[in-house]
Amino acid sequence: MALQLKQSLSLSQQLIMTPQLQQAIKLLQLSRLELLETITQEMEINPLLDEQPGDDGDNENDFYEEAKENIIQKTPEVRIEETLSRQDMDWESYLSEYNTGWAESPHDNKELPVFENINASKTNLHSHLQWQLSLSDLSDSQQDISVQIIGNIDDDGYLKASIEELSQLTGYPHDEILNTLLIIQKFDPTGVGARDTQECLLIQARFQNLAGTVVEKIILQHLENLENKRYDKIARSLSIPIEEVLAAISIITNFEPKPGRLYNDDETIYVSPDIYVFKVGDDYEIVLNEDGMPKLKINNYYKEILSNKNSLEKNTKEYIQEKLKSAAWLIKSIHQRQRTIYKVTESIVQFQRNFFEKGVTHLKPLVLRDVAEHIQMHESTISRVTTNKYVHTPQGVFELKYFFNSAINSMEGDSIASESVKEHIKNIIKNENKGNPCSDQEIAEMLKDSNIDVARRTVAKYRETLGILPSRKRRTPC
Repeated sequence: MALQLKQSLSLSQQLIMTPQLQQAIKLLQLSRLELLETITQEMEINPLLDEQPGDDGDNENDFYEEAKENIIQKTPEVRIEETLSRQDMDWESYLSEYNTGWAESPHDNKELPVFENINASKTNLHSHLQWQLSLSDLSDSQQDISVQIIGNIDDDGYLKASIEELSQLTGYPHDEILNTLLIIQKFDPTGVGARDTQECLLIQARFQNLAGTVVEKIILQHLENLENKRYDKIARSLSIPIEEVLAAISIITNFEPKPGRLYNDDETIYVSPDIYVFKVGDDYEIVLNEDGMPKLKINNYYKEILSNKNSLEKNTKEYIQEKLKSAAWLIKSIHQRQRTIYKVTESIVQFQRNFFEKGVTHLKPLVLRDVAEHIQMHESTISRVTTNKYVHTPQGVFELKYFFNSAINSMEGDSIASESVKEHIKNIIKNENKGNPCSDQEIAEMLKDSNIDVARRTVAKYRETLGILPSRKRRTPC
């Protein structure tokens, strides 16, 4: 059969992600700080975007009333049809519609939580050790070895290279490497340069002149028993009363197992809520956090130029219209982003009202589909809105995704949120007898008394998620 070329026509439909739609989706999933950065970048590259100065008085109230009406109205999702370029669009009218500030705060008189972020430069561990090394009277060989030792100390303060590796790296014998390491181990913080936890604790014990005492013996011989809180076994092995063991352990527990973290230079990241939920009377009021957000508008100079069409060259007109379309779409996308966040939060407040009233233990099971159906949007939109967004509530600051939980069956046939179960477990362990802590099975039985039906392995999984040790490691002798 011979091969031949043919031409044919076919019709098909497909969805196209236009740049405008991609921008709208991107804005929807940005956090507040990321949105601020994006707006700043757009203002730098688009000359038609301008920042409107803040107004007081009636203008602010008028904007709030207009915003409330927009929020109450049905807010559609971003549709692909909206992103299609229209040459016959009346951009002057479109310009007038979105030429008002979008980010004015309707509740400037509301007393919002104060977040004081004080940033100060910190000395990290390696620079602190290098500073001490520069003040030490060491030989040239010891200086060379010390530099390599400090360079191989991790952020927790532990030496991650062996003596053999340091010897190969520097070319000096093992004895000189070890002697230099002993000098580094006398640096501040106490315990730095240790090769394992046992050596770190020994350095701190000997620094406090506890060599030869019960403290040193426990660290040398019974570190595993100490970890598992087998204090009676330690007492029998050392032939001493349990009281002496407990006294020695009280000293050991005050040692720092990770001395390097005292000089951790990681910056603290403060959460800035995207939205606030206040209780006003018997109802809850939702306020978007617009503090510090630019109030965008179209530059009046370009508005006047565009209105005088006859004086514009073709290339100039096309450039201004392109930038105008981009600026108008950005403002519209931000409007829609804010309205969508408001509607999603409003829906969450309705579903989780008991949480806002009584706390985490009253959190209900909730999935994205529930909110999506309630506000008539797609689940993917809800997922994007709740990503990296935080809400300030009467119960604290939470990520919006926190309110979505899987369901656990209760004894009465109802459902309870998994986060609520975790909170119940946390409260049980918090109030347990420290001398005889509750096992996972006992916790499961206590939960059944509260009409929560969970298996022992589920309790163990949730306990590990919460970072809580098993009962044998939580035991504290009286």
